[in-house]
Amino acid sequence: MGDKEDSSGSFSEEAKTEEQKAKPIHPRPSLISPELKAMIRIRTKYQALKRRRLDSATGLLASGRPSMGPDPSPSTAPEIFTSNVKQPTRRRRRKGSRVLFPNNCCKVVHGDKDRSRAKPFFVLFGIIVSLQVYNAIENLDDHVASYDLEGLDKTLRREVFGQQGAIEELMKHLQGYLSTYAHTQPLALALHGPSGVGKSHLGRLLVRHFRSVLGEDLVVQYFTLHHCPVQGDVGQCARDLSLWVEEVVEHAEAQDKIPVFVLDEVELMPAPLLDVLQGLLQPNQTNEHLNVIYVLLSSLGQEEITRHILQNVSCTAKSAGALLRHTLAEHHPLWAEVGLDIVSLTLLEKSHVMECLLEEMTQEGFYPDHGHIERLAGELSYFTTMGHQYSQNGCKQVVARVNLL
Repeated sequence: MGDKEDSSGSFSEEAKTEEQKAKPIHPRPSLISPELKAMIRIRTKYQALKRRRLDSATGLLASGRPSMGPDPSPSTAPEIFTSNVKQPTRRRRRKGSRVLFPNNCCKVVHGDKDRSRAKPFFVLFGIIVSLQVYNAIENLDDHVASYDLEGLDKTLRREVFGQQGAIEELMKHLQGYLSTYAHTQPLALALHGPSGVGKSHLGRLLVRHFRSVLGEDLVVQYFTLHHCPVQGDVGQCARDLSLWVEEVVEHAEAQDKIPVFVLDEVELMPAPLLDVLQGLLQPNQTNEHLNVIYVLLSSLGQEEITRHILQNVSCTAKSAGALLRHTLAEHHPLWAEVGLDIVSLTLLEKSHVMECLLEEMTQEGFYPDHGHIERLAGELSYFTTMGHQYSQNGCKQVVARVNLL
């Protein structure tokens, strides 16, 4: 009987179980949101990963090897789960391993392998070049200062009247040429202007100044009628001029200086002398012949200069000189040379003539009465154009007028 009851009881339980499986299971609503479930899963994975790292560290300590991981002594206290999940903090990775040195030895730190060894060389090379450039500039300044161009400029502006433009052009060429040691050709300046505007006076001032800074033997003043008279042998005059230039140039080279030649009355020079001058201006010469200054004074082209000034009152010395080159080249090929710079001296106005009279009267010891000076200046001849009065003969008659007093 007991066996029947047991079999009947088990049968009923199996039947109930099958009935429960056959019934559909309806899911109960969850009290935890999906976001919180995701946080729980992340925390569970993190705890598992942490336990795995602690287990591996414990195994390394047991085998006698140091562990590079975190502290292997985890807390055994039970963890209380809250909804405030702390984000794991990331440890900063070190750029390089730290080297510890013993106290009783010196540190030996190797330099950066990527550092270029050529950098110190280029820095040293740049310093040397900078010093050389600075030294060269200082030497050039001393070289220019030895010629005292500032004093020459003041002298010309004080004693030459009405030629400020020509003086500026002249000083610009001298400053540029004397500022360097190496030259490819000589400096040749041709000063042209009408009679009485101060060409010969300017030449005398140049000779006086350069003789004071260079010496008597390195500055030559050449007058055509004096050194080569009309009745003289023109061929011999050309040879004498060539030998003279050669001698002075060699002497200047020995002293490391630049000689100066001032040639006056160039309009009276015969063709052989002009040929010698043209040959001296060529660039294909020895170095000592390239370090020379030639100043040519002439009245050639005075008609063109007078006409140009009367038609263009505001013209400059440079513009008038550019117009002269074609006319002068017809006289001789010397003026067609590229290395020859032409500077034009302009006509003198009545105010400039009055300054000449004042200067001459002061030198002769006369009382400089302004009314007397105006009366003497009014006796001279002038070109009148556009409200300007230009002297027809410059200051050439000033000396004669003062001598009559």
